[in-house]
Amino acid sequence: MLMNFISACASSQIFKTSIDDKKIQVPISLFTQTPLLIVRPKEFGYDIALRKESNEVFTALLLQCTHADNPLLSTGNGFQCNLHGSRFDINGKVTKGPAELSLTKFKTEILFDQIIIHLN
Repeated sequence: MLMNFISACASSQIFKTSIDDKKIQVPISLFTQTPLLIVRPKEFGYDIALRKESNEVFTALLLQCTHADNPLLSTGNGFQCNLHGSRFDINGKVTKGPAELSLTKFKTEILFDQIIIHLN
């Protein structure tokens, strides 16, 4: 796994990385200062919002609008599609259409000092 760098984008940190065997590894240590991290896998097409719920629970949401497949932006309290205005809360549920379906959620697990996001 390769970590390129972390940068600030709006109110969220961005973690650039790669995918290995349909899995993404994210160091738990990145969550000491923020509960939300935007994960940007190489050659994946969409970012993933990784949010710390507790020390043992992390939620990973695909930042792809369920209305028109457009990339979503983090607003600090949710996610927004700039194409048609759909909005989603931090749990991925639609708060404003035209989108009707919640965001795709990926399974996560903690392995040693890494959060594993399973893409399958």
